Order: sequence, then C-alpha cells, then structure tokens
Amino acid sequence: MYFTDRGIEELESRREGEAVSVEWLAARLRAFVDEHPTYEDAVERLATYLARDDEND
Repeated sequence: MYFTDRGIEELESRREGEAVSVEWLAARLRAFVDEHPTYEDAVERLATYLARDDEND
C-alpha cells in the first residue's frame, strides 16, 4: 500500500455514493494548484492520465 492510498481511501469514504462532474473535478484541481503550486506537475500528470484513460479501448 502506498502512502497516497490513505488519501484515496478517505476520499472514497467521505464521498461514497456521490456523483461528480468533470467540471467539478477540474475546478477542484485548479483550486488545489492555486493553493499548492509546487504540485502543479503532479496534478497535470493526473489530469492527463484521466483525460486519456479511454485511448486504449
């Protein structure tokens, strides 16, 4: 288990059963980068990964 799994597990438990839009997710990612600019590269990689997730289908 990676250290980040704890954050993912917290996300699942706090937001269980909720549906979120891509617009909401994008806004939250932008807000996070605004508050934590040192993580801009990681957020960019995550966003690109999520955007291209269906390319291999």
